[in-house]
Amino acid sequence: MDSLRELERLQPGAFSAATFHLPGGRTVAVYNPCNEPARTKSDIAHELAHILLGHEVRELQQIGGHAFFTCDPEQEEEANWLAGCLLLPRQLLLRHAYAGADAAALAAATGVSVPMARFRLNTSGVLLQARRSRRASGTGRP
Repeated sequence: MDSLRELERLQPGAFSAATFHLPGGRTVAVYNPCNEPARTKSDIAHELAHILLGHEVRELQQIGGHAFFTCDPEQEEEANWLAGCLLLPRQLLLRHAYAGADAAALAAATGVSVPMARFRLNTSGVLLQARRSRRASGTGRP
Protein backbone atom coordinates (compact mmCIF):
# COMPACT_ATOMS: atom_id res chain seq x y z
CA MET A 1 0.00 0.00 0.00
CA ASP A 2 2.86 2.42 0.77
CA SER A 3 4.38 1.69 -2.65
CA LEU A 4 1.04 2.50 -4.30
CA ARG A 5 0.75 5.76 -2.39
CA GLU A 6 4.30 6.69 -3.43
CA LEU A 7 3.53 5.93 -7.08
CA GLU A 8 0.33 7.97 -6.83
CA ARG A 9 2.28 10.88 -5.34
CA LEU A 10 4.91 10.72 -8.11
CA GLN A 11 2.49 10.22 -10.96
CA PRO A 12 -1.18 10.80 -10.08
CA GLY A 13 -3.40 8.35 -11.92
CA ALA A 14 -0.45 6.18 -13.00
CA PHE A 15 -1.96 2.99 -11.59
CA SER A 16 -5.64 2.17 -11.61
CA ALA A 17 -5.97 -1.61 -11.80
CA ALA A 18 -4.31 -4.75 -13.09
CA THR A 19 -5.07 -8.42 -13.59
CA PHE A 20 -2.59 -11.17 -12.82
CA HIS A 21 -2.72 -14.78 -13.93
CA LEU A 22 -1.21 -16.87 -11.14
CA PRO A 23 0.13 -20.41 -11.16
CA GLY A 24 -2.59 -22.99 -10.71
CA GLY A 25 -5.04 -21.16 -12.97
CA ARG A 26 -6.01 -18.46 -10.49
CA THR A 27 -6.68 -14.94 -11.71
CA VAL A 28 -6.47 -11.93 -9.42
CA ALA A 29 -7.50 -8.37 -10.21
CA VAL A 30 -6.17 -5.56 -8.03
CA TYR A 31 -7.17 -1.91 -7.99
CA ASN A 32 -5.85 1.35 -6.61
CA PRO A 33 -7.68 2.05 -3.34
CA CYS A 34 -6.69 5.73 -3.60
CA ASN A 35 -9.06 6.35 -6.54
CA GLU A 36 -12.60 7.68 -6.26
CA PRO A 37 -15.34 5.02 -5.95
CA ALA A 38 -16.73 5.70 -9.46
CA ARG A 39 -13.27 5.26 -10.94
CA THR A 40 -12.72 2.07 -8.93
CA LYS A 41 -16.01 0.67 -10.21
CA SER A 42 -14.93 1.38 -13.77
CA ASP A 43 -11.44 -0.05 -13.19
CA ILE A 44 -12.81 -3.31 -11.79
CA ALA A 45 -15.27 -3.64 -14.70
CA HIS A 46 -12.38 -3.00 -17.11
CA GLU A 47 -10.26 -5.76 -15.56
CA LEU A 48 -13.25 -8.12 -15.54
CA ALA A 49 -13.72 -7.36 -19.23
CA HIS A 50 -10.11 -8.39 -19.92
CA ILE A 51 -10.77 -11.68 -18.12
CA LEU A 52 -14.08 -12.33 -19.90
CA LEU A 53 -12.52 -11.55 -23.28
CA GLY A 54 -9.52 -13.80 -22.62
CA HIS A 55 -6.98 -11.05 -23.23
CA GLU A 56 -3.34 -11.90 -22.72
CA VAL A 57 -0.72 -9.61 -21.23
CA ARG A 58 1.66 -8.42 -23.92
CA GLU A 59 3.68 -5.32 -23.09
CA LEU A 60 5.87 -4.24 -20.23
CA GLN A 61 5.73 -0.53 -19.38
CA GLN A 62 7.92 1.32 -16.91
CA ILE A 63 6.19 4.01 -14.86
CA GLY A 64 8.09 5.75 -12.09
CA GLY A 65 10.41 2.81 -11.49
CA HIS A 66 7.52 0.30 -11.45
CA ALA A 67 6.95 -2.27 -14.19
CA PHE A 68 3.43 -2.83 -15.50
CA PHE A 69 2.16 -5.33 -18.05
CA THR A 70 -0.56 -4.24 -20.46
CA CYS A 71 -2.60 -5.60 -23.32
CA ASP A 72 -2.28 -4.23 -26.82
CA PRO A 73 -4.23 -1.00 -27.56
CA GLU A 74 -6.99 -2.82 -29.47
CA GLN A 75 -7.63 -5.11 -26.51
CA GLU A 76 -7.66 -2.10 -24.17
CA GLU A 77 -10.38 -0.54 -26.34
CA GLU A 78 -12.36 -3.79 -26.26
CA ALA A 79 -12.08 -3.90 -22.46
CA ASN A 80 -13.12 -0.24 -22.19
CA TRP A 81 -16.17 -0.86 -24.33
CA LEU A 82 -17.26 -4.02 -22.48
CA ALA A 83 -16.66 -2.37 -19.09
CA GLY A 84 -19.10 0.39 -20.02
CA CYS A 85 -21.66 -2.19 -21.15
CA LEU A 86 -21.26 -4.15 -17.92
CA LEU A 87 -21.71 -1.06 -15.75
CA LEU A 88 -24.48 0.54 -17.79
CA PRO A 89 -26.33 -2.05 -19.87
CA ARG A 90 -28.60 -0.85 -22.66
CA GLN A 91 -31.88 -1.62 -20.84
CA LEU A 92 -30.79 0.51 -17.88
CA LEU A 93 -29.75 3.30 -20.26
CA LEU A 94 -33.08 3.14 -22.05
CA ARG A 95 -35.01 3.39 -18.79
CA HIS A 96 -33.08 6.49 -17.76
CA ALA A 97 -33.16 8.07 -21.23
CA TYR A 98 -36.93 7.63 -21.52
CA ALA A 99 -37.26 9.21 -18.07
CA GLY A 100 -35.30 12.21 -19.36
CA ALA A 101 -32.23 11.67 -17.19
CA ASP A 102 -29.01 13.35 -18.25
CA ALA A 103 -25.49 12.02 -17.70
CA ALA A 104 -25.19 13.58 -14.22
CA ALA A 105 -28.47 12.02 -13.05
CA LEU A 106 -27.51 8.63 -14.50
CA ALA A 107 -24.09 8.80 -12.84
CA ALA A 108 -25.64 9.69 -9.48
CA ALA A 109 -28.18 6.86 -9.74
CA THR A 110 -25.63 4.20 -10.70
CA GLY A 111 -22.41 5.27 -8.97
CA VAL A 112 -20.40 5.68 -12.15
CA SER A 113 -18.56 8.81 -13.24
CA VAL A 114 -20.31 11.49 -15.28
CA PRO A 115 -17.89 10.93 -18.20
CA MET A 116 -18.73 7.19 -18.20
CA ALA A 117 -22.47 7.93 -18.12
CA ARG A 118 -22.12 10.50 -20.92
CA PHE A 119 -20.02 8.09 -23.00
CA ARG A 120 -22.59 5.28 -22.71
CA LEU A 121 -25.59 7.55 -23.33
CA ASN A 122 -23.96 8.99 -26.44
CA THR A 123 -22.45 5.83 -27.94
CA SER A 124 -25.35 3.50 -27.24
CA GLY A 125 -27.85 5.51 -29.28
CA VAL A 126 -30.45 5.54 -26.50
CA LEU A 127 -30.70 9.35 -26.42
CA LEU A 128 -31.57 9.39 -30.11
CA GLN A 129 -34.00 6.51 -29.63
CA ALA A 130 -35.76 8.27 -26.73
CA ARG A 131 -35.87 11.58 -28.62
CA ARG A 132 -37.41 9.91 -31.70
CA SER A 133 -39.92 8.08 -29.54
CA ARG A 134 -41.02 11.33 -27.85
CA ARG A 135 -41.33 13.01 -31.25
CA ALA A 136 -43.39 10.14 -32.68
CA SER A 137 -45.73 10.09 -29.70
CA GLY A 138 -46.08 13.87 -29.64
CA THR A 139 -44.88 14.09 -26.01
CA GLY A 140 -41.89 15.75 -24.49
CA ARG A 141 -39.29 17.88 -26.12
CA PRO A 142 -37.84 17.11 -29.57
